Amino acid sequence: DGRVSSVSVQQLIEQISYVNKAKMIDHFGGVEEGAYEIYNCVEKIIKQDILGCETTELEGKDLGTKEESAAPEEVVFGDVLWDAHDEQEQMEAFQQASNSTCELGFEKYFERLNDLVAAPAPIPPLLVSGGPGSGKSLLLSKWIQLQQKHSPNTLILYHFVGRPMSTSSESALIIKRLTLKLMQHSWLVSPLTLDPAKLLEEFPRWLEKLSARHQGSIIIIIDSIDQIQQAEKHMKWLIDPLPVNVRVIVSVNVETCPQAWRLWPTLHLDPLNSKDVQCLISAECNSANVKLTKEQEKKLERHCRSATTCNALYVTLLGKTIACVGNTGNIDETLQQCFQCQDTVSLYRLVLRSIQESLQSDKEKSLLREILCVIGVSHNGVSESELMELYPELSSAVLASLVHSLHKMCLLTYGCGLLKFQHLQAWEMVRLEYMEEGENVISAYRQKLVEYFTVQLSRDRVTWRSADELPWLFQQQGDKQKLHKCLLNLFVSQNLYKRGHFAELLSYWQLVGKDKSSMAAEYFDSLKEYEKSCEGEESMICLADLYETLGRFLKDLGLLSQAVAPLQRSLEIRETALDPDHPRVAQSLHQLAGVYVQWKKFGNAEQLYKQALEISENAYGAEHPRVARELDALATLYQKQNKYEQAEQLRKKSFKIRQKAARRKGSLCGFALLRQRALQLEELTLGKDTPDNARTLNELGVLYYLQNNLETAELFLKRSLEMRERVLGPDHPDCAQSLNNLAALYNEKKHYDKAEELYEKALDIRRRALAPDHPSLAYTVKHLAVLYKKMGKLDKAVPLYELAVEIRQKSFGPKHPSVATALVNLAVLYCQMKKQVEALPLYERALKIYEDSFGHMHPRVGETLKNLAVLSYEGGDFEKAAELYKRAMEIKEAETLFIGGKATSRHSSSGDTFSLKSALSPNIFLEHGQR
Repeated sequence: DGRVSSVSVQQLIEQISYVNKAKMIDHFGGVEEGAYEIYNCVEKIIKQDILGCETTELEGKDLGTKEESAAPEEVVFGDVLWDAHDEQEQMEAFQQASNSTCELGFEKYFERLNDLVAAPAPIPPLLVSGGPGSGKSLLLSKWIQLQQKHSPNTLILYHFVGRPMSTSSESALIIKRLTLKLMQHSWLVSPLTLDPAKLLEEFPRWLEKLSARHQGSIIIIIDSIDQIQQAEKHMKWLIDPLPVNVRVIVSVNVETCPQAWRLWPTLHLDPLNSKDVQCLISAECNSANVKLTKEQEKKLERHCRSATTCNALYVTLLGKTIACVGNTGNIDETLQQCFQCQDTVSLYRLVLRSIQESLQSDKEKSLLREILCVIGVSHNGVSESELMELYPELSSAVLASLVHSLHKMCLLTYGCGLLKFQHLQAWEMVRLEYMEEGENVISAYRQKLVEYFTVQLSRDRVTWRSADELPWLFQQQGDKQKLHKCLLNLFVSQNLYKRGHFAELLSYWQLVGKDKSSMAAEYFDSLKEYEKSCEGEESMICLADLYETLGRFLKDLGLLSQAVAPLQRSLEIRETALDPDHPRVAQSLHQLAGVYVQWKKFGNAEQLYKQALEISENAYGAEHPRVARELDALATLYQKQNKYEQAEQLRKKSFKIRQKAARRKGSLCGFALLRQRALQLEELTLGKDTPDNARTLNELGVLYYLQNNLETAELFLKRSLEMRERVLGPDHPDCAQSLNNLAALYNEKKHYDKAEELYEKALDIRRRALAPDHPSLAYTVKHLAVLYKKMGKLDKAVPLYELAVEIRQKSFGPKHPSVATALVNLAVLYCQMKKQVEALPLYERALKIYEDSFGHMHPRVGETLKNLAVLSYEGGDFEKAAELYKRAMEIKEAETLFIGGKATSRHSSSGDTFSLKSALSPNIFLEHGQR
């Protein structure tokens, strides 16, 4: 009834109000509704505060609608894609490696590592060696923390390799990640190949180039480098002389260190001395309030003297085992059992058996075995929710208890939300304990995972998990047929490619026995088949993304002529489904230009980049990182043509944008925390009325709007408008921006009358203050026209659609494709008003422009012919309708052939077929399609 139900709830609420990281959801009503509300809230927090949103980038611009159908755009470094999961996994691996209950006398090693950094160049990599579990990861992570604290100008790039055959041990991904981190810190954005062979070959050049730009030392640390598949072959760059300010440290197990590397300067970790052993065991026992007798301490000291019993992991595990027995159990008996274990693997076996004995039923023991085995055969680990779906009989209480025990005893850990083995020895022990019967047992567990992820796919749930696990499992099972089928699921391949797992994708195709060309042809066929089922704007946008991914993949494979067709198709779909001036059109133009650069068709590329630049500037504003990306691309292009002066000007402009963006975000690739940004801005607006404060209030309104917090957004947008009216006067163009943003917000809230009034005011100001072809004027005209249409006020919409045609004619000239699009939009409106006579000449004029611009066989021409055929049919001219429809179908069939890669490119060498530049900003309510 809206009242707090008890004193304890009241106390809880009061406590929460003092904790700034707590979120309270106030809900009255049914349990299911409450759960749904909590889900929405958590999802929102994850998207905005944890993953961050690229949408902050619209700050200060007119509001645009949120495209519900569009996936969040990836962080772009040149055209290489950043994988948030891989990065998160590395951050967690570093944190886990640096966890220890006590210091282990590493100071002597720190000095040696410091000497390496200070030594004069050139200097080969330093090898940190030791037996398994000797504390190499701990040493390196502790030293990294010290370096970060005392040498802030030193750039430290680290990579902790996990289990062999996991994603973290993939050489091409490691090199890509290190290169991107270097690029991130030097603000250099250039095209970077994803081809694994080229990536490894080019890394030394990147290192040389990027280290020259860095003020200070660069230290590269790769932990457990010997766990990388064919480490010697894939890490050849280590043998080359390193740049002057670069130092490399790698850690290896003594037994598995490649022979050629043994000549490098080596820091060998000695076994723990008796003092360190005692310190470590005492720390573990003290944490559980367990006291050992002098006699027990002596026995432990005598036991921990061999090479395998005095390493850090063994002693830690020993301490935890004793601490677990606690004051209630028989410590002497436990010690006796531990002393039978002469290495870490056998001690892990003892730990596992003690966990088994603590379980109450055979069912729980069986579930323990299942959990460990399923994690053991997976590629990168298994999540708790996946385990509960795999084993419906597994309750959350039992799972929580098991995971707690396994985590406490160093068997399992979390990485990216997945349960995985904490140490290689734990994984080895599980294989020996549960999978000794051989390949059949392993295969059965793999099959269980295969079936689970196959069901996920059949429900159209393609996540990073199914893309990571399923193809890899088929590869391990040697099932080429199923692997082939899985790869032809376009969303699986797209997921892998978009996260930069190019080498992995390529290796799967090689296993299936397909060369690059046949692989490209099969993807085309799958896409054509998928396109048949695409209906509606959302699925067409999704289709455009798939075509773009395929084009980029083929470009990376060096199949340039085959890459043009899918990228061209992606561009056409986006122009039709979205708008010729939409930012995603700029993305298509950019990708297509990249192909022409590699093809050395610089004229075509320049034209496309310039159009992408213009759309990006209009969409995001002149100081946005995406504008910097286009400037960089153009600069690189000019450099290739020896136009050094032009290239330098663009680079300077781009650098300034990136500098500002980095300051604003705190880090170029750091995730934007919208809420934090909003709070900072709120503090800035507490002063007096100024144009800057009004602009900040407008930005705040945009930020809250993007967080879907419409009430707060409305508050700030209103304050911005009021301040601008007071400071600048009610007829200033900035007031029109605030009016426009408020109108967009009311439109979102379906308060159409309010939106109409504000758009009309904004239009009136912009008409008087701006040039007749100004993008902002066009923007308001377009939105108000669409709003009138939505409200059924078609008569009021007509003059605005006519004005849109005029603006485009003034901006681009009467024969530009953008003008044709505006003509089609007006014709569609007339058809809705049953004014076919007025619509006919508009369609005919649009058809002529499309034919002159794109040629007679372009899809735009086909769409317009189809519209004309409908008009002729409705007018009773059936013969003409049939003729027009036949032509439209011929174009459709030719297009199908073209997409299959069997037709030649439609581009002229001048690139004029692509004059799609537009001075309009992205549309909230876009004119969808040309029906």
